[in-house]
Amino acid sequence: MNNSVFKLTSLGIQHVLAMYAGAVIVPLIVGGAMGLTGNDLTYLVSVDILMCGLATLLQVWQNRFFGIGLPVVLGCTFTAVGPMIAISGEHGLSAIYGAVIASGLFVILISGFFGKMVRFFPPVVTGSVVTIIGITLIPVAMNNLAGGQGAKDFGSLSNIALGFGTLFLIIVLYKFFTGFIRAISILIGLVVGTVAAALMGKVNFSAVETASWFHVVEPFHFAAPVFQFTPILTMCLVAAVSLVESSGTYFALGDITNTKISEEKLSKGYRAEGLASVIGGIFNAFPYTTFSQNVGLIQMSGIKTKKVIYLTGFMLIFLGLVPKIGALTTIIPSSVLGGAMVAMFGMVIASGIKMLSRIEFAKQENLLIIACSIGMGMGVTAVPDLFAHMPANVKIFTDSGIVSGSLTAILLNIIFNLLPGNQKHLSVNALKEQKAS
Repeated sequence: MNNSVFKLTSLGIQHVLAMYAGAVIVPLIVGGAMGLTGNDLTYLVSVDILMCGLATLLQVWQNRFFGIGLPVVLGCTFTAVGPMIAISGEHGLSAIYGAVIASGLFVILISGFFGKMVRFFPPVVTGSVVTIIGITLIPVAMNNLAGGQGAKDFGSLSNIALGFGTLFLIIVLYKFFTGFIRAISILIGLVVGTVAAALMGKVNFSAVETASWFHVVEPFHFAAPVFQFTPILTMCLVAAVSLVESSGTYFALGDITNTKISEEKLSKGYRAEGLASVIGGIFNAFPYTTFSQNVGLIQMSGIKTKKVIYLTGFMLIFLGLVPKIGALTTIIPSSVLGGAMVAMFGMVIASGIKMLSRIEFAKQENLLIIACSIGMGMGVTAVPDLFAHMPANVKIFTDSGIVSGSLTAILLNIIFNLLPGNQKHLSVNALKEQKAS
C-alpha cells in the first residue's frame, strides 16, 4: 500500500514538473509586460498555478455537463501570451480579463457545434495564426534577454552572457538527453541560469522573504473586467485555435487510453476549457487549455490512470496557495528568462510551421493564404499607424496584427477552399491526380 502511494505521488510530482515551467512562464512574461510589482507578480504566478490545478480537475472529472474524463493536465495556453500583452498595451489590464471571460463564454456557447466550425480552421489557418503569434513574441524575448526594456544595464555583457548561456544549456539538454530530462529542460535552464545570476549578484531575494506562507485568492484582485470588442475578438480567435489544438490532444489521449472520443465527449471537453477560462478571468488569471507535454509523459510512462492526474490537480492547487513557492519563480532575472523565451517562442513559431507542413504546398492558393495572412499580421505589428485614419469601426479589426492576420487567413480560406465553385475545382483536380496515378 505504501509503495502504491509512493508511486502515485512520484508520478503526480513528475506531471507537475513536466508542466511547471510552461505554467509559470506565462504569468512571468505577461506580468512583466504589464509592469507588475514583485508582490503582484508573486500573486499572479500563485493564482495561475492554483487555476491550472482547478482547470485540470474540471476536465478530468467527467459529468453530465463538462469534463472529457481523460487523463489530461491543463495550463495557460501559450498562444494567448502575445495577444494578452498587446491588449494590455492598447486597452489596459481590465480589458484582458474582460476578454478572457468573454472568450470562455464563447467557447461554452459554441462547444456543441464546434466540430462543424473546424472547417473554418484547417491547418493553413491555424498554422498561419500560431506562426504570427510566435513571430510577434520574439521582440519580447530579445528585450528580456538584454535585461528588460528600461533597465540601466540593458545590453550589458553580463546580461547577454546569462541570456545566451541559458539558451545554450537548454539546447545542450535537448541534444544529449531524452525523456524526462528533455521534458523539463526549460525548467533546468531557468534554475541554473538563476543560480549563475545569483553568484554574479544579480538576483533579488526580497520577494521570497516578504511573501507569506499561505494566502486566499480573491476575485478581481488586480482589476474588474472591462468588455471591449477588439480584445474580445482577439481572445475568441485565440480560443478557437486553442480548441483545434485541444481536439488533437483529446484524440491522441483517446488512442493512448483506448477510449472512443465521441462528439458528446468533445463538447464536454470544450465546455470544461471554457468554464476554466471564465473562472480564470474572474480570478485575474488566464485562459486554459490542454498541455501536450503531459500527454507525452503518459505515453512514455505507460501510466494512464486518472488517479495520477487528480493528484496532480490537487498538488497544483496546494502550490498555488503557498506564495513562498510562487515567489521563487519571480526572482528569475530578465536576461535568464529572455534566454528561455527565445527557445519557447521559437517553438511557438515551429509549432505553426509544423501545422502548415500538413497542407498541400503545391497548391498556390494555400501559399497565398499563408503569404497574405502572415504579411498582414507582421505588417500591422511593425507599422501600427498604417490604418490610423480608418473609421473607428474598421480600426477594430486592424489595430492588432494578430486579429488582422487571423481574419485574413480565415477569409482567404473561405474564398479559396470553401466556396462552392472551389469545391468543384478541387474535385476536378483530385480526379486528374487520381487518373495520373
